[in-house]
Amino acid sequence: MLWECWRWPEPLLLQGPRPHRIKIKIGVSYPTPTHAWAAGMNWHAEQAEKRLEELYPDVDLILVNSPDPGAQASALEDLVSVHQIDALVVLPFESEPLTDPVMNVKESGAWITVVDRGLSQPGIEDLYVAGNNPELGRVSAKYMKSRLKEGDNIVILRGIPTVIDNERFDAFMEEIEGSGINVLDHKHANWNRDDGFEVMQDFLSRFPDIDAVWAQDDDIAVGVVAALKQAGRDGDGMFVVGGAGMKEIIKGIMDGDELIPVDVLYPPAMIATAMDATVAAFKSNGPVAGRYILGATLITREKRRKLLLPRLAVLESAEVSGANCSSTRKPISLLHPVDQTECRLIWPGLCAMGSRPLFVPLDGEAIASRSTSWRPS
Repeated sequence: MLWECWRWPEPLLLQGPRPHRIKIKIGVSYPTPTHAWAAGMNWHAEQAEKRLEELYPDVDLILVNSPDPGAQASALEDLVSVHQIDALVVLPFESEPLTDPVMNVKESGAWITVVDRGLSQPGIEDLYVAGNNPELGRVSAKYMKSRLKEGDNIVILRGIPTVIDNERFDAFMEEIEGSGINVLDHKHANWNRDDGFEVMQDFLSRFPDIDAVWAQDDDIAVGVVAALKQAGRDGDGMFVVGGAGMKEIIKGIMDGDELIPVDVLYPPAMIATAMDATVAAFKSNGPVAGRYILGATLITREKRRKLLLPRLAVLESAEVSGANCSSTRKPISLLHPVDQTECRLIWPGLCAMGSRPLFVPLDGEAIASRSTSWRPS
């Protein structure tokens, strides 16, 4: 995880967020979920909304999802003209079409937090929250180099044409340069299973010798595997590397799946991190503006004692940084060991605020020794 403060916050009136009113209105805009990662992101946004509004009665979070860039641009206009928001948390559907609409929100005086897919013009946002996209590409390429030799062939399935897709792809290509591994072709599969299936079908029809596939995303990887199985080429030694940490993929890794032997983490809960930090821009006297970059961990079967799977659980008690905290709230999203053989729970970090816990993602390995009791819901 990397936290980069590139400027100290100015007084509130100068920094961006408007003076406090009876309600602090924060719009949260993101694409309509069409795949597993986005569905997880939507779930975490809804949970963060409930938690933050309970914690801060004067905060009103307005969640809006949109099916395409045009609809999202219209939604941003409504958030300003109808709801008169003080801040915007936005995960752009695509970078280029949403840059001007987000700029217009900025010009209204609102604080801007951009999540995941960066805008095409830097500097519009006050805060940027994302996974480490270049690192995701580098980690994937390093694994490819560890498995392949000079002269081996790979194909690449990219995501939606966005800044983060370029960051992943460019870092992958830079890392693999000079290895002698041949990239036969690369095409956009839009982080979608069906598109992944179709693009991989095309690759299989054109390239009889493929040693590995970089799918970049777990949904794409699922489509790739389906295409391989349909073509009867799932047993010829080819392997696939995806990304995100989908629980089905992680389970396959734990079970020794040779087709998808590893994965790279890219947590959808980053939307909750962005919402927490945006609220903090109004509630905290500490610096908030800057860049908040999460890590990209390679998940292998050998690391099974440190691997994490999302699961709905009930926090009964915890000891964090010497503070005893407890919660009798409804089930919340936690993380627990994949093998379920010991009562050790690794979770996004907990900060006690009265009797209500506030969850902020931390590096899993850094807190792996902390323990708590848990029970499945």
